[in-house]
Amino acid sequence: MTATAQTLQIAEEDKLRADLYDFLGVLLAGPPNGALLKQAASLSGDESELGQAIGALSRIAKVTSARAVESEFNALFIGLGRGELLPYASYYLTGFLNEKPLATLRGDMAALQITRAPNVYEPEDNIASMMEIMAGLITGRFGDPAPIAKQKEFYNKHIGLWAGHFFADLEAAKNSVLYAAVGATGKAFMAIESEAFRMTSD
Repeated sequence: MTATAQTLQIAEEDKLRADLYDFLGVLLAGPPNGALLKQAASLSGDESELGQAIGALSRIAKVTSARAVESEFNALFIGLGRGELLPYASYYLTGFLNEKPLATLRGDMAALQITRAPNVYEPEDNIASMMEIMAGLITGRFGDPAPIAKQKEFYNKHIGLWAGHFFADLEAAKNSVLYAAVGATGKAFMAIESEAFRMTSD
């Protein structure tokens, strides 16, 4: 995604939310290189479900090579004909690719003045883009930081209905090793976000 970045003050809690959205987005956009694996290995978590998932991700990253995780990523998302998983909103919501959820998302992206980067060929409703867009809405990457009501609207419309299911599938996928922990982290985070948005007033 491309947009004019602005340096604006946001709450520390929101910065942490955006950081996790961004981190998940980068991990899901392509196989992590050595530097990203090192970053993952340096993470630590508490005793919460999310913290335990992050701790597991850290432990696995410490013993995983970039070559091994590239092979894992390819098996999960690329494959010979297709990968084990199809990480797209249209597929999870309709059973088919490039369906109405993608068209709806494109309309909302246009309204928010968010455009797909020219070197990105994936449909915009892929999970990596969804994570990136949420981070950008929180931090103001696409203009002013979006108020909670706007974040909630985008999340409920484009992420909340399917991302938790995708992350659960990723956690359980037969080719998942490092990505099992990514799936557990994403699943726990989506549960937290869904509950937090549910408790906010419109």
